[in-house]
Amino acid sequence: MTNPRYPSLYQINTRVWLTELSRAIGRRATLDDIPDAALDEFARQGFDWIWFLSVWQTGEFAQKISRSNAEWRHEFEQTLPDLTDSDIAGSGFAITGYTVHRDLGGDAALARLRARLKKRGLKLMLDFVPNHMAPDHPWVEQNPDYFVGGSEIDLARAPKNYFWVPTKTGSRLFAHGRDPYFDGWPDTIQLNYGNPALQEAMTRELIRIAGQCDGVRCDMAMLVLPDVFSRTWGIDSKPFWPTAIPRVHEKAPGFVFMAEVYWDLEWTLQQQGFNYAYDKCLYDRLRGGHARPIREHFHAGLDYQDHLARFLENHDEPRAAATFDTAKHRAGAIVTFLSPGLRFFHQGQFEGRHKRISPHLVRAPIEPRDGALFEFYNQLLGALRQPAVRDGNWQLVEARPAWDGNPTNDCFIAFAWEKSPTERLITAVNYSDHQSQTKLRLPFNIEHNKAYRFHDLISNATFDWSGGELAANGLFVDLPAWGGHVFSVNEVS
Repeated sequence: MTNPRYPSLYQINTRVWLTELSRAIGRRATLDDIPDAALDEFARQGFDWIWFLSVWQTGEFAQKISRSNAEWRHEFEQTLPDLTDSDIAGSGFAITGYTVHRDLGGDAALARLRARLKKRGLKLMLDFVPNHMAPDHPWVEQNPDYFVGGSEIDLARAPKNYFWVPTKTGSRLFAHGRDPYFDGWPDTIQLNYGNPALQEAMTRELIRIAGQCDGVRCDMAMLVLPDVFSRTWGIDSKPFWPTAIPRVHEKAPGFVFMAEVYWDLEWTLQQQGFNYAYDKCLYDRLRGGHARPIREHFHAGLDYQDHLARFLENHDEPRAAATFDTAKHRAGAIVTFLSPGLRFFHQGQFEGRHKRISPHLVRAPIEPRDGALFEFYNQLLGALRQPAVRDGNWQLVEARPAWDGNPTNDCFIAFAWEKSPTERLITAVNYSDHQSQTKLRLPFNIEHNKAYRFHDLISNATFDWSGGELAANGLFVDLPAWGGHVFSVNEVS
């Protein structure tokens, strides 16, 4: 397997995909039924990582909650107007055990899938949910002190955050998993990181998971930070990640940790050992639609940017095709995926799917494919396979006024990539709703007596410029609203 500096990841909704495969083959599909041809296509497209969402065992408690919760069910019906109970399996994040769900083929099927991925140079990422478990997890009976308990006063004060759980020794009051800003998730039970024995147990779970895959995406990873945990529960705890991650690496060197993280805690988790942290800030600024704050985001050092996971959608966010109009979608994709860091794509994104699929569901609606968007992403993935973009050096490019009195250069976001004199790219995006012009000062070694060809890897347009003009004035770019270029730059022989 290769280890590029800037890899790409593809997230799959495992249970939804297997439901689709089941319809095709006429029986319940398992991980063994995932076609080799699909894995071949992931490798051809240039992906390094495949994240299979929701493979772990879940139970009846969470499923019953998912099916009976009126608010959730209304959401599910917006996705599937013909919803039935069989479509609602329960959240893949309400886990009863870190073994592969029996309906997916169990641990053995995952091991075979991992071997098939490895044969194609693909790495396997799975979920780890540090904050909570399903209420019917065996630990509730075996080690109830692993969970946050409550009192009658707590229940009266916050009835949505506490619940009674029947156990062999009688009913006990526990807390639902939650973050400090919202009510608890009613299909979960909160783990107690103030208990050193729980931290040890979760570390052992991580070590075992590391024997089954190559990396984990850690759900809401910031919730177990001591200050966040104390703010949420009033319980003191010791740091978990700086202890657990090195212990995993002792058993599985090179194992990768990706954090779902918000609240400006990305750097904190990077410093605690995470290889990547979600870049929700870039996503939010792209939604805002203004170039300057996006450019300012890229002023951060590469010691930070190289360890961000850049995305336009995932299973938690609305679909990109439903959030951005087509032109803005394309512009945002060029900015997102040609920046440094991990390139994080989501199943259905290339096809322009509009319906977000809740992690509680195992079926997706049938939606038509957006052929033009699919072709755009095919071209973009081709650009991302370029050595300069996978292993080269990146820098933000200054967008200067095209002429005096023209302020539209402020609408541009431009990057340069270089691995060698023959492996160079320039990207330029007019992130605005009007035509804009700029001159880009190229950071490459440009020779006055040579000519240079700029080939757009997205549109296939080609432009030739003299080295003297480029050196004296820079690269002139004139783009329509939300327009973009991804230029390979080569000397003309």
